[in-house]
Amino acid sequence: MSKKKLVVLTGAGISAESGLRTFRDSDGLWEGYNIEDVATPRAWKRNPQLVLDFYNYRRRDVAKAQPNAGHLGLAALENDFDVHIITQNIDDLHERAGSTKVLHLHGEIFKMRSEKRMSPVYEIRNDIRRGDLDEDGGQMRPHIVWFEEPVPMIEIAAAITAEAEIFVVVGTSLVVYPAAGLVHYAPDRAPKFIVDKKIPYLSSSQNLTAIELPATTGVKVLQEKLMALR
Repeated sequence: MSKKKLVVLTGAGISAESGLRTFRDSDGLWEGYNIEDVATPRAWKRNPQLVLDFYNYRRRDVAKAQPNAGHLGLAALENDFDVHIITQNIDDLHERAGSTKVLHLHGEIFKMRSEKRMSPVYEIRNDIRRGDLDEDGGQMRPHIVWFEEPVPMIEIAAAITAEAEIFVVVGTSLVVYPAAGLVHYAPDRAPKFIVDKKIPYLSSSQNLTAIELPATTGVKVLQEKLMALR
């Protein structure tokens, strides 16, 4: 018997429980930095060293973090479902937890590319430094989708979501677009679940089950509910 296609959109809330700060806190800062100073193309042009320092710090932070029960629970669902993870997070915690189909909407902290082009993309585990150049002569930059940049993977993510037989949202406030718009691509007939410690407002609530818990405990509840849908 073929497994049902389960599409999961995850956000900063699931990574926060592994000790990684959420992308935008209530004070508008990220690790003490203004978003506009470290996560926009203008910031890169104005002060590339500051941007590199910031992401080098983030890379070390992610390397020390460990997958939590939320990540592990989603990976375990592959035993019973055809699971596709679409994540807004730039860390690799889903992969380390064992998920095999992970699409990163906003890039990956352990990858870099030339500032002049989108590909090729290279693995990076240490720091990116000024003077690290690609063969095209461009300075290497983090392979991250910054604010004010297009999201290249969004069309692929929308196509995956449109084929979902079950759609799940975990740990996202659904305020960062275009990622938040993916919920509208899920088929009306597909059962939908949202797991978050504070459930965001959804204008369309067809077949929606809300689990108002943090990811580490909410995914366990989700697993139990999904077993009836296999």
